[in-house]
Amino acid sequence: MPLRTIKNVDFEGKRVLYRVDYNVPLKEDGKIRDDTRIRETLPTIKYMREKGAKIIILTHLGRPKGEKKLELSLKPVSEKLSEILGINVPLIDNIFSEETKNIINNLKNGEVILFENLRFYKEEEKESEEFAEKLSEYGDIYVSDAFAVSHRANTSVFLLPTLLPSYAGFLMEKEYNILSKLIKNPEKPFVLIIGGAKISDKIGVLKNLVNIVDTILIGGGAAFTFIKAEGYNIGSSIYESEMESVALEIIDLASKKGVKLILPVDVNTTEELREGADNKIVPVEQIPYDWYGVDIGPRTIEMFIEELLDAKTIFWSGPLGIYEMEKYSLGTKKIAETLCKNPNIKVVGGGDTISALNKFEYANCVTHMSTGGGALLEFLEGKELPGIKVLLD
Repeated sequence: MPLRTIKNVDFEGKRVLYRVDYNVPLKEDGKIRDDTRIRETLPTIKYMREKGAKIIILTHLGRPKGEKKLELSLKPVSEKLSEILGINVPLIDNIFSEETKNIINNLKNGEVILFENLRFYKEEEKESEEFAEKLSEYGDIYVSDAFAVSHRANTSVFLLPTLLPSYAGFLMEKEYNILSKLIKNPEKPFVLIIGGAKISDKIGVLKNLVNIVDTILIGGGAAFTFIKAEGYNIGSSIYESEMESVALEIIDLASKKGVKLILPVDVNTTEELREGADNKIVPVEQIPYDWYGVDIGPRTIEMFIEELLDAKTIFWSGPLGIYEMEKYSLGTKKIAETLCKNPNIKVVGGGDTISALNKFEYANCVTHMSTGGGALLEFLEGKELPGIKVLLD
């Protein structure tokens, strides 16, 4: 079923409740560390402003659990939006006050305001019809670009849109169309790259995509659960003991489906997880006891690159080493560099993977960087997401 989109909506003079996910990472000083999620919504904001909409942005930040917490205020987001858009985007603190009603009644076409963190209200995570109705009084139209939180049954994500004419913004439309193609009609060969620290949160994706992909490349901490399951010593490397049997199941599934599953054949190891510690490249069968695997090795990098250069579709979730440390970033960096050499469809998901691409300045090489974390994984598992279901015709 197609999404209802904003392309033919009459926004002139309409109050738009625009739900986004600005759950951005913050530095210790409270400044925004990565504004990707904000920038991804700019096409929708600019379009609606040009069409004369009065925009009220709704989002959450962190997990305040129904309490007002200064460190989770959207003030940094308000400042960043004002800077990017070149207009004042005021932060509205007490969203159900008379003052707020007056502000909204006096909004001019093209103006933008930002409501304070919705999760300061416990009703946001309680599926509250009353909360949804109170919010709906402020809007004529509901638009969502909150793909990243579309898997959660939050009030503003799946109840509020049932009370107003509701549509998908350009980001939601883009996420839905690109990811739907990945699981329904991908161009072949299709290569899946799985990294990151844990395999447990990606098992559903692996079990679903093993029916679709041609090759699976596994690196990062996730690889050590597979390596351990195959009987090798992994030293002090991170792994999930409860996932060993599932790893063997994935290996068996891949074999039965004729899918090439490639694990590291060599790894970069270190005695201590700190900058400046001793490190050495070893075959996976020779990882020293008490040493940590921290990156894929050069032979593995070559094997991965060979698969990626011929791929027509690539999906990558999770860094392949501790990319934040220069000595252990080579695997992630080289794979990112390879994406730039492949002109075909390249989709990247997960905050750490996106941060790595930004760090190494390869973000422009990918077709699409998905803003979803858990939502992305659930979508690729084939699950129905409540925040998307309400926007489907």
